[in-house]
Amino acid sequence: MLNIALNTFREITRNKFLYLIVFFAFVFIVFSISLGKLTIWDWNKVIVDFWLAMIEIFWFVSVLFVWSQLLFKEIEWKTIFLILSKPIKRYEFIVWKFFWFSLCILLIIALQSLLFLIVLYIKDIEITKLILFSLLFTFFKLEILLSFVFFFSTFMSNILTILVSVMVYLISHSFSLLYDLVYATKNTLVINSVKGLQLIFPPLEALNIKDVIGSFTDFKIMYFVSNTFYSFAYLLLIILFTILIFNRKKFEN
Repeated sequence: MLNIALNTFREITRNKFLYLIVFFAFVFIVFSISLGKLTIWDWNKVIVDFWLAMIEIFWFVSVLFVWSQLLFKEIEWKTIFLILSKPIKRYEFIVWKFFWFSLCILLIIALQSLLFLIVLYIKDIEITKLILFSLLFTFFKLEILLSFVFFFSTFMSNILTILVSVMVYLISHSFSLLYDLVYATKNTLVINSVKGLQLIFPPLEALNIKDVIGSFTDFKIMYFVSNTFYSFAYLLLIILFTILIFNRKKFEN
């Protein structure tokens, strides 16, 4: 396990693209403070929306273009042979690799979130439970995206993994719009088909509560509990499928 942790840490620290993403994330987030003063809208809301959006967007890009390469390079460059030659099972490799990647994301998002909350406190902006849950749900969304990157990386090329992951991400955020379209047709078969399709895709739209901050607050606590449970269940299911495929994968020297 220590070898996986050290190898993961080395891969992350050597990736200059990640440093670039983190740097610009902080630059754009700090820029939001002055941006709020320039807008004719409620500048408090602008600051909240901008911070939350930037945290998700920059880590969305990071997961796709940095994290996807890390696992793919180990398979493509055959370094995985050295790791699997150790007394470690394949499922342990996937689980611990995912855990260390997730831990890195969690630590940096926690730092960004702390800075975000400090700015809100300094600017005397109310820190509501929706803001806190939005930060938590953003992490869940990125974890689900990371699990898909792991899953697709086991049998797809790096470019294809990125493209399919983006498609899953976009479709998972579009079901409310899709529902509006299919309900207008009043076709029961089409409506039920869309409902069944939604079960296949991750619950990213349900986790996207940052868009309603400042305009809607009538959320029951069970909404957060159920979506948290659903996210963990979906995440574990994708990791399980990843392990099943990875266990059957043949690596050629």
